[in-house]
Amino acid sequence: MKKEEQIQQLEERIKTIEERNRRVEADKAWETSTFRISSITVITYVVAAVVLYFIGVEDFLLSALIPAAGYFLSMRTLPGIKKWWIEKSAGNE
Repeated sequence: MKKEEQIQQLEERIKTIEERNRRVEADKAWETSTFRISSITVITYVVAAVVLYFIGVEDFLLSALIPAAGYFLSMRTLPGIKKWWIEKSAGNE
């Protein structure tokens, strides 16, 4: 194999890795975005409100806040818990 071919193959591999890294970074940004968390919180509230309405809960709009608030709070506290767990786990190795 010629050096030129090897260099070309390496350049292609680097390009593939860089494209993958961009996709992974975009996915990570989406997973932690305020827009995503807010969207899921609103969807959770609406679905819970509809279900509670159909099963006859009297204050269904107020009651629907419970699962929506639970989701929102869990998403906001999980990064801190994750950081604590990583630090704790790293100390045990």
